[in-house]
Amino acid sequence: MLSRILNSRTFFWAILALPGTPMVLALASGEAAPDGRPVTEMLLHPTGEFAARFMIIAMLITPLRMLFPKARFLTWLARRRRYLGVAAFCYALFHTVLYIADLGSLRLILAEFTALGIWTGWAAFALFIVLAATSNDASQRALMLWWKRLQRLVYPAAVLTLVHWIFVHNNLGPALVHFVPLALLESYRIVRTIKPPRQALAAGQAPTK
Repeated sequence: MLSRILNSRTFFWAILALPGTPMVLALASGEAAPDGRPVTEMLLHPTGEFAARFMIIAMLITPLRMLFPKARFLTWLARRRRYLGVAAFCYALFHTVLYIADLGSLRLILAEFTALGIWTGWAAFALFIVLAATSNDASQRALMLWWKRLQRLVYPAAVLTLVHWIFVHNNLGPALVHFVPLALLESYRIVRTIKPPRQALAAGQAPTK
C-alpha cells in the first residue's frame, strides 16, 4: 500500500504543489502582506524561488546519479524528472502572472523591460515554455534526436534565471547558495563525460560515449 502511494503520480504532484498551496490561498484571500505590500508583490519572490529550485533539482539528478549510482532515491527521482520540469514552469508561470498583475499596465511592463534583471526573466520564461511544451512522450517521438538537443535549453534558462535573480533583488548571496552547487555538480558531470574512466584506459579499452 505504502509503495503504491509513493510511486503514484498523484502523490508526487501533491509534493510539488505543497509550496504553492499557501500562496494560492493568500492570493484568494486578497489580504495585503503584514508590511502593507499587495499580496501580488509579496508572492513574487517565493514563486520565482520555487521555479528556480525545481529546475535546479531536475538538473542535479544526473550528476548526483553519477556520484551515487546505487542510490535508489535518485533512481526514483530520475523517473519523475519531467514532472519537476513541468512544476518549475508552473511556478514560473505563476510568478509571471503575479508580476503582470502587480504592475497592472502594459506601459509599465514595457518601461522596465530593457532592464537586465527583467528581460533575462522574460527570456528564461520563454525557454521554460518551450521545455514544458515538449515534456511529453508525443514530442519525444516526433522530435527524435532533436528532442534531447531541445531539452538542453535548460542550461541557458538556468543562466538567465541566475542573472534575473541577482539583478532583480540586488542580492548575490541567496542566488549563489542555489546555483553554486548546481554549477559544481554540472562541472563534475562534464568532466566525467569527457574524461574516460581510468579502468577503461588501464585495460586498453576505447572510451565509451
